[in-house]
Amino acid sequence: MAEENTTVEKQFSIQKLYTKDLSFETPNSPGIFTAKWEPTVDFNLGTHVAPLENSLYEISLTVTITVKCGETTAYLVEVNQAGIFALSGFSDQEMGPMVGSFCPNILFPYAREAISDLVTKGGFPQLLLAPVNFDALYAQHLQQLQQQAPSTETIN
Repeated sequence: MAEENTTVEKQFSIQKLYTKDLSFETPNSPGIFTAKWEPTVDFNLGTHVAPLENSLYEISLTVTITVKCGETTAYLVEVNQAGIFALSGFSDQEMGPMVGSFCPNILFPYAREAISDLVTKGGFPQLLLAPVNFDALYAQHLQQLQQQAPSTETIN
């Protein structure tokens, strides 16, 4: 009698990449263009995972940049870059890093390009974001979750 192969093959594919939302604001123009350009940059990242049907997941990466000169906001740019990913055959332990690190890493270059284009078209010097280590961010997120988890010890 032949043995049945019960190993589930891991499958990953990108179904669609798209810009879900984007925003660019220059609340203090045109005055900001005559001010001395000594910007400070505030950079924020966020991810969201939404299970769809048939092993499909929508994963979105939100990148928000606020640039100020002193106390004056020069511009605010936000991009929500998303993708639909097919993920099957991965264990629960493998799915976390796939949706929390691997897929956002795929999305980031698209968000980075959109931000650079918006800033330049807005009349400001080009803004090139440095690469992000999503593996380290995911590990940090897991560590924070472990620290927040209530203790399971019982006192007798």
